[in-house]
Amino acid sequence: MIVSASTSQSLASALAAETGEPLATTTVERFPDGEFQVSVPEFDAERAVVVCATTTADAHLEALQLQDAVREAGATEVVTVIPYLGYARQDKAFEPGQPVSVRAIARALSTGTDRVVTVTPHEDSVREFFDVPCTTVDAAGVLADPLPDLRNPVFIAPDAGATDLAATVQDAYGEGAVDHFEKTRHSSTEVELEPHESAVADRDVVLVDDIIATGSTMAGAVAHLQEGGVGRVFVTCVHPVLAGTARLRLARAGVEAVYGTDTVERAETTVSVAPAVADALDG
Repeated sequence: MIVSASTSQSLASALAAETGEPLATTTVERFPDGEFQVSVPEFDAERAVVVCATTTADAHLEALQLQDAVREAGATEVVTVIPYLGYARQDKAFEPGQPVSVRAIARALSTGTDRVVTVTPHEDSVREFFDVPCTTVDAAGVLADPLPDLRNPVFIAPDAGATDLAATVQDAYGEGAVDHFEKTRHSSTEVELEPHESAVADRDVVLVDDIIATGSTMAGAVAHLQEGGVGRVFVTCVHPVLAGTARLRLARAGVEAVYGTDTVERAETTVSVAPAVADALDG
């Protein structure tokens, strides 16, 4: 059975339809002291696929409770799908005395599952922090699906490290150039961004990244593109976190549309990673 956390209802529903597996009923009870309890009152299957984007601290706890609940209900195999892995960017101790936060979370999640599937983590190396087998799914290709007809497009990553993502989207779209931004730091507060190779005048640009959180980096990139006479600008990302006023920031910068997947459920979610996750479950 597919067991959905509150953060992943759309993806869990799509995954149930994709796999033909039943979708379990889940209930959430919140207590006066702030604690909560997630239950699966009608669970009846040997394998449970728990789907939970860990976008908040509560979501991490919800994943642990669901893992335990399905075991208690009789599941002999638990697979935990973490479409968005929170804290994935805290993959090292940056200062003395700091934790490797994603390692701590991976260890905790490993205690209640036989296997983990996660989607386009910020660093693929986070797989090594889990104490159970962990499969990573590359979902960038689906970001080409909602794109409109583009004029002489350029697919641009915000830095060289994300170029492969941009190339995946370009390949799925079927035409266009691939580039990335080069950053030139003039001071502690002034950073100049410009495409590494491609001219953008009168061309449609698709900015591609794995996560958009505050939108500040993308907004700065768009401002530079506008100075270069760009045509239309679209933003695509696997994980549309879009914290705070990120969407407004992108709109004010001149972005025509933002497209994301259902790893994080937002208004900008326009395409599902369910087919890719279903393939990983079968693998």
